[in-house]
Parts: sequence; structure tokens; C-alpha cells
Amino acid sequence: MSVTTMELTDSVVAITGGTGSFGGTMARHLIESGAKQVNIFSRDEAKQDEMRRKFADERLKFFLGDVRDASSIAPAMRGADYVFHAAALKQVPSCEFFPQQAVQTNINGSDNVIKEAEKAGVKSLVCLSTDKAVYPVNAMGMTKALMEKIAQSYSRNFEDSDMTVSVTRYGNVMYSRGSVIPLFVSQIQNGEPLTITDPKMTRFLMSLDDSVDLVKHAFLHANPGDLFVKKAPGSTVEVLARAVASLLGVEDPEIRIIGSRHGEKPHEALLSSEEIAKASDEGEYFRVPLDARSLQYELYFDQGAQEVSRSIDYDSSNTKQLSLDETKELLLKLPEMRKILGR
Repeated sequence: MSVTTMELTDSVVAITGGTGSFGGTMARHLIESGAKQVNIFSRDEAKQDEMRRKFADERLKFFLGDVRDASSIAPAMRGADYVFHAAALKQVPSCEFFPQQAVQTNINGSDNVIKEAEKAGVKSLVCLSTDKAVYPVNAMGMTKALMEKIAQSYSRNFEDSDMTVSVTRYGNVMYSRGSVIPLFVSQIQNGEPLTITDPKMTRFLMSLDDSVDLVKHAFLHANPGDLFVKKAPGSTVEVLARAVASLLGVEDPEIRIIGSRHGEKPHEALLSSEEIAKASDEGEYFRVPLDARSLQYELYFDQGAQEVSRSIDYDSSNTKQLSLDETKELLLKLPEMRKILGR
């Protein structure tokens, strides 16, 4: 059951992980578009206080808790029409060192959110995932991949549910918390060499506003279990570093190669070849519908399934590659970069 823009605007929306980069941007979009109420659920009281002061809007309601604790989620869900599930442990290296923590937040916590949203009568819930969930090689990607499976299993097992659960996947969000761009800016401003992992490493590039558009698209168009991906350009890490330096007036920055960190891949994929085979191209987006086949194994063993496509993944090395000038142009669309440059 999809919703209309008007329904989304004139509604109560809950955001888990609401004090993060995505949550703050989504809250701003919702408030500006006339949301009735936005429930911010997170575990960091300092960030909540900072956000409360920044917005100074009584339509924002703050709920302190942790997705690991189902009882703390319930108050934020009460009365909510829609839920954006953004709470997660997202740093690849820290999840490598503490995978059990990633399991508790990204897997068990997501299961708690879905169950509490259902109890509260939520109409639609969108779970935010990551390109690292595709062919995952690190704990963060593995736990987010299982989060996706939990969301989709709900749609398989509760076909008659009034709540639509869908998933969105996106790549690196520029200037979000943990992004490499603020690091490059700081290094340039301090006259330090730019530290990059591997100059040929590629990543998708999208803005926070793009990620918000993707999630809103899912709310407006999702069928139960759908997975949505927004098409995005990519660049090498070296091109990104040189583009940041150039905008700050340094055309030939000193670059120091430090090697890849724990759990990093040379390229990230937003869709696997198996998903591409099932995906529908919707202009700016790909939609991968839920595989809603049942556990009737004889259907598989006796009749077989359609042949798996031999198409390639949709990854950061075969998407549109941005030149130095194109990367600079994209960076100039970021409010944070324009503020630094006084534009």
C-alpha cells in the first residue's frame, strides 16, 4: 500500500537514530513540508539537546532509548503513521572489532523496531541499509544484510499485515557523520597531507538530500518487501580528495597513501547481479521486488526456477565515473562546502 505526498506531509513520523546525519536532514524536510509531528528516537541525550535547540520547533518530540531495548521504542511509535529506521552502528572498523555490538543493534534492534511499529499500528516502515550489505565482507555489511532479510521476512510471513515494510540502500553520503570529506577539509586547512587508503578505490557519491529523496520515494511507492536504490555517480578516492583540495585553493595537494582499513573493499555495490536481474528501472531509481515464493521446496526441486541472469553488479566502478571538475561541481551542491567557501 503506497501513500500520497499529502498523507506523508500531514502525519506523525518517527525516526530511529533521529539525531544522526540522516535523521536531522529528514526531520528538517518533514518540518518544512508541514508534518504534524516528528518523533526523534535516539540514545544520545547530548545530541538530542543540541537538535532541540537547533530546531526550536514544538513539532519535534524527543524520546530517549535504544533499539536494543524494545520497551524504550514503544513510546516513540505510539501514534506514528510512518517510521524511518535509521538507527545503526555504521563505522566499518569499529564493527570489525566489536561485531557482537553490531549484531545487537543492526539485527536485534531492527527486529525490535519492526515488531514495535506493528504493535503501534504504523502504516509504513522504511529500513535504511547500505551498499556494504551487498556481498558483505565486513561485520557492518553482514549485519545490515541480515537487517534487510529481517525486514523482507516480515513481508513474507505477514502478507495480511496493514504495515508495509520496505528497504532502501545507498552508498557514501557526502559530509555525513564519519564521511571522509570533513577530514580532507581539516587536513587542507591545517596544511597537512591528504591521507587516502587507495587512490584507485571507488565509492558512490550522494548527498544527504539525495538519501532523503530515496526514502521518501520508498514511502510513496513501496510494495511490501521492496528494495529501492537511487542511481548515483561514483569517483575514485583520489579524485574526491583532489576535488576537495582544489575547491579550497590547493591544486596539487600532497597525498599520503595509508592503505585500506579493516573490512574495506576496493569497490562497493548497490545491487548484486542477481538483484539486477529482477530489478525494474524507474528512472532515478531501481526497484527490486520481494521474492515472495513460499517454502514449497518441491516447486524448486521438481520444477526448478528461471535461469539466473549473468548480468554484472551495479557497483561504484561501473556507474558513471565523475571527473575532477564534475566532482567539484557535485561538492558545491553541499551546504557544508558552500558555507566553508563563503558562497
